[in-house]
Amino acid sequence: MSSTLSDVFRSHPIHIPLPSLPDLKSLPDSYTWTTKDDLLFSASASSDSHESLPLIDLSDPHVTTLVGNACTTWGAFQITNHGVPSRLLDDIELLTGSIFRLPFQRKIKAARSENGVSGYGVARIASFFNKKMWSEGFTVVGSPLHDFRKLWPSHHLEYCEIIEEYEEHMQKLAAKLMWLALDSLGVKVNDINWAGPNSDFQGAQAAIQLNHYPICPEPDRSMGLAAHTDLTLLTILYQNNTAGLQVFREDMGWFTVPTVPGSLVVNVGDLLHILTNGIFPSVLHRARVNHIRSRFSMAYLWGPPSDLMISPLSRLVDPLQSPLYPSLTWKQYLATKATHFNQSLSIIRNNMSSGQIS
Repeated sequence: MSSTLSDVFRSHPIHIPLPSLPDLKSLPDSYTWTTKDDLLFSASASSDSHESLPLIDLSDPHVTTLVGNACTTWGAFQITNHGVPSRLLDDIELLTGSIFRLPFQRKIKAARSENGVSGYGVARIASFFNKKMWSEGFTVVGSPLHDFRKLWPSHHLEYCEIIEEYEEHMQKLAAKLMWLALDSLGVKVNDINWAGPNSDFQGAQAAIQLNHYPICPEPDRSMGLAAHTDLTLLTILYQNNTAGLQVFREDMGWFTVPTVPGSLVVNVGDLLHILTNGIFPSVLHRARVNHIRSRFSMAYLWGPPSDLMISPLSRLVDPLQSPLYPSLTWKQYLATKATHFNQSLSIIRNNMSSGQIS
């Protein structure tokens, strides 16, 4: 799995080690953001809306409808009673903190190589912006043994076990959420031939992205992670008790996702948007920072086999109209995303309608 998924992510590499951000007492110009650097940049999220991101109990008897409505109206939602043990969430947060609290010279021992995917570095989207983001990350694709051994020579195996268990639970949860979302649209098991004989998407691929947003001296002028959509089917995020994730809705602007103990945040990615023929929006989101406490987040990025052709499901396409998007693989979509970033969906949609893609 890891080698194939590595090919997907390698087409869009960023391998720049970071300085020790907490040691900076004032915000350098290279980290100072304005709307000139990103048109979506603003100092704060909307605070006058009475709406909030849906919080869904997965044991609710109406869960399918609730998930469908959330995917359609927000492209994101929070979940409780998701089946991931609280002990495991504590463990993955402990692991994340253990990585980023290491001295910088230790962390860069596991820096992403020039042609690598896994390891320590900055956000992959950094190349699309002139200013730097106030964050650092660690990507895990496949086994983390090689990198973790560099970080913790004597006790890396226990951290590897945490990653392995976390991936197992997240894969099952992602498959469950996928079927809840698709079932809300009337999609049946035989509509997804790549779901596998047990309809559990065992051929799906994933990466774990661990993030750290240090305390920032001027949070209103900085950006932890710039606005973007995910290149996944679904992304499942665990954030600790410090808020920072914001999602964007056209009718209300930026909305800060509240922290709910033990909950997970789920967002629709670009590929699920394509698969549903645009019914589910791929949610634009970003991360802000603060001057009081650092923040950790752990994202599970879940997608199909990298060479599988993804296209709008025929059940969701009006028989009198053409699908909004062409058939393409995850690797092919990455090639577009690596060049056009947040405009990728609109570009392939426009090319489809103009006949440039068949």
